[in-house]
Amino acid sequence: MKKIGFFSGSFNPIHKGHLAIAEYMLDKAGFDEVWLSVSPQNPLKHSDNLLDDATRIAMVSLAIAANPRLRYCDIEMTLARPSYTITTLEALTAKYPDCEFHLLIGADNWLIFDHWKSYREIIERYPIEIYPRPGYTIDTHNLPASVRATEAPQMDISATEIRRRIAEGDRADALLPPEVYRYIVQHRLYL
Repeated sequence: MKKIGFFSGSFNPIHKGHLAIAEYMLDKAGFDEVWLSVSPQNPLKHSDNLLDDATRIAMVSLAIAANPRLRYCDIEMTLARPSYTITTLEALTAKYPDCEFHLLIGADNWLIFDHWKSYREIIERYPIEIYPRPGYTIDTHNLPASVRATEAPQMDISATEIRRRIAEGDRADALLPPEVYRYIVQHRLYL
């Protein structure tokens, strides 16, 4: 059975921090692959500057093209909206019965996990890997058996900050994969 890390997010835009987490999970957490999924509007987040799905998918595809163990997964685009993680994980399990899916989430999301739809069911049915986020502390002594805090690199990179820099005409290329930065410049995104 293939061990798959499922990494979903707005990826608005995908940046070097996202890639560092995905590659850490491949190298250190023993995943065969990490599947990145562009989420439609997150029910717990409200963003007026969320780019359309196709543009965010294009940026993710560019960012992961060089690593065959990183894969874009379109499952969330095929499901009813709003997009709930439990529904996504169930659809993945049904479609890929030869895979074991592990949910990858940031410490910020773990601290509000009890707000997620069917969060207890997710904990009972799917392993969860929490990666650190600056400013968020996880009590590792009280995690459920299926939940593990990882030592993934903690990079203080924020998509919000990247969008702000670009909108203000500041440089953001050091925070982005080169192909994603070129795509943003070429298509005049976030201006």
